[in-house]
Amino acid sequence: MKAGDAPRPIALWWLPLAAGLLPAAGAVVAFGLAVAQGQFPSCNPLLDGCVSISRAGRHDVPNIAFRALLLPGATLQAIVWLLTPGWLQRVGAPRDRLLRALPYVGAIAAAFLVLYGTFLGTDGPGYQWMRRYGVVVYFGFTCIAMLIVGGAVQRVADTSEGLRHAGAALYLLVAALPVLGVANVASPLYLEGQAAQDAFGNVTEWWGALVFTIFFVLLGWLWRRTRFTVAPATLGS
Repeated sequence: MKAGDAPRPIALWWLPLAAGLLPAAGAVVAFGLAVAQGQFPSCNPLLDGCVSISRAGRHDVPNIAFRALLLPGATLQAIVWLLTPGWLQRVGAPRDRLLRALPYVGAIAAAFLVLYGTFLGTDGPGYQWMRRYGVVVYFGFTCIAMLIVGGAVQRVADTSEGLRHAGAALYLLVAALPVLGVANVASPLYLEGQAAQDAFGNVTEWWGALVFTIFFVLLGWLWRRTRFTVAPATLGS
């Protein structure tokens, strides 16, 4: 860059991409390592429900690999939720109370994901509390954040060339989460035996995590499509 030239803006699309892919990569790597160690037989957890995400990354080297990718991903998710209101305003969304609440909702979700990753592999009542409530709060608040973003994108989609059909796609992803939740809760009505119900619960957990991954990847694509950038001076201020 020549002297006197304005610094080039920094593209931000890679942030949501990494925020979605790092936790997914952590789960996949931990699963593969655990199978290689003989912790459980090889299977397709998206279809068989042979193991939960937590069990795949609970012990030994798989636990280390899982947390090494999950915790940075959780931090990036918090940053993405912090930046998303600014992106939505740039594409024409009004700064209403939902947009103002989005960073707080996202921060709570990310904090509970950090809590989950930090205590994964420990024993005792604290782990049981984390396992039961940490995952639920993360899933719930992330779903709320996704709903806020989907609604805002839907409202401006008709006036922004880069967002056509994006709102509907985001809403479909959001709608998939309660469908998975209801199916899981209702599983005793159509599945016999605790083993079958546990396996189905594992399947819904993996598919729910996949939905989150797709959402962040799609958000990264939208940030790139709409050329969402920040000036270097802004980062240093």
